[in-house]
Amino acid sequence: MVVGIGYEGLSLPEFLARVSALGVSHVVDVRYAARSRKPPFNKKALAAALSSVGVGYTHMPELGNPPSNRPGFGGSPAELVASRAVYAGLMPSLTPLVELASRERVALLCFEADQSRCHRDVILSSLP
Repeated sequence: MVVGIGYEGLSLPEFLARVSALGVSHVVDVRYAARSRKPPFNKKALAAALSSVGVGYTHMPELGNPPSNRPGFGGSPAELVASRAVYAGLMPSLTPLVELASRERVALLCFEADQSRCHRDVILSSLP
């Protein structure tokens, strides 16, 4: 099973508690670049924090939303529809994600708290 999670507005302890509450055993980071203005959510720090609570971490930058396509996700309804379509056209094969999800409960990670305004929603809606 795959769920989505955004860390916007969360501290690291709050994020880890949410991951635990969801029963997640593996976080797949779908950010284009696994960097954050919040240092605990940078790739290495986040992987270490997740590991400390028994949760795996994989960064799949190929599932990231390119910077040029991000503004529409925060724009008008028409811009959101257009950006979702652009991302769907760029999205690579989801086979590695599907294979991982067949073995573990996976959370797709990105920044945005409102999943409907995040590319991870496009990924989730494209899964078999």
